[in-house]
Amino acid sequence: MTTITLKVNGREVTKEVAPQTLLVQFIRETLQLTGTHVGCDTAQCGACTVHLNGRAVKSCNMLAVQAHGADVTTIEGLAAADGTLHPMQEAFNQCHGLQCGFCTPGMVMSAVDLVKHHRCDSDAAVREGLDGNLCRCTGYQNIVKAVRQGAAKMS
Repeated sequence: MTTITLKVNGREVTKEVAPQTLLVQFIRETLQLTGTHVGCDTAQCGACTVHLNGRAVKSCNMLAVQAHGADVTTIEGLAAADGTLHPMQEAFNQCHGLQCGFCTPGMVMSAVDLVKHHRCDSDAAVREGLDGNLCRCTGYQNIVKAVRQGAAKMS
């Protein structure tokens, strides 16, 4: 076992983990933050996307020990402490950028990263920026609309 310390959603956490524990397993099973989903276990679908030191990462593709000392934000940590939704969460809700909702947490986390660090000034740029996130239900029309609306509110 290895002891790791990291900040998750603004709260410092110190836990023992097996060296082979994936970050997504640590988040879901150890910390009981189940908004981060496991979809494919191969970093193909993006359902497990979280922010690590302010950048989107697929948490099924890294070990928890690699996050030692890092700042991790999950979908549960995106909203304000009083429950007020983040502008991107609000936009996904208003634009109905979801259907079954399974991909939504990872999609929202990737969308926030896209707005903060990349271009999202056109539908094509949003589609390209979300290329690593799969949605099996929506056809992406309302997701793109939600990201564009969320981006406008974030700026």
